[in-house]
Amino acid sequence: QEQLVESGGGLVQAGGSLRLACAASGLTLDDTAVGWVRQVPGKEREGVSCIASYDGSTYYSDSAKGRFTITRDTDKNTVYLQMDNLKPEDTAVYYCATADGPVSAAHAIRLMVQYKYWGQGTQVTVSS
Repeated sequence: QEQLVESGGGLVQAGGSLRLACAASGLTLDDTAVGWVRQVPGKEREGVSCIASYDGSTYYSDSAKGRFTITRDTDKNTVYLQMDNLKPEDTAVYYCATADGPVSAAHAIRLMVQYKYWGQGTQVTVSS
C-alpha cells in the first residue's frame, strides 16, 4: 500500500525556519515527481514546490522562490521542504503528493493541486 506521511510542521515566529518531510512507503520517490501543496481553510489549494525525476526540474511558486528549497533523500525515501524566512501568509496545512510519468515539476504541481484525496498534512503556523 502506497502511503505518504507529512511531518515537520509547527508554530514559528516570522523570519523563522521549518523543514517539512514527506516520507513514503510502498513507493519509491526517486521514480516520481513529488510536490508540496498548501491550503488555508476557505481558500484554494496552492502548489508551493515540486521536484521531478523525469527531467530533474524543480518548481517554486512565486511566494516560495528564494525562501523554500525542495530536496530528496534517496536513502530515506523522503522529500524535504526547507522553509526559511517564514511569513504569516505561509500559515497553512501543507500536503505532499506524487505524480507519475514523464512530467516536469511545473506540470506535475498543476496536476497535484487538482487531486481530490489528501492525507493529514502538517500544520504550519507563522506568528507575526
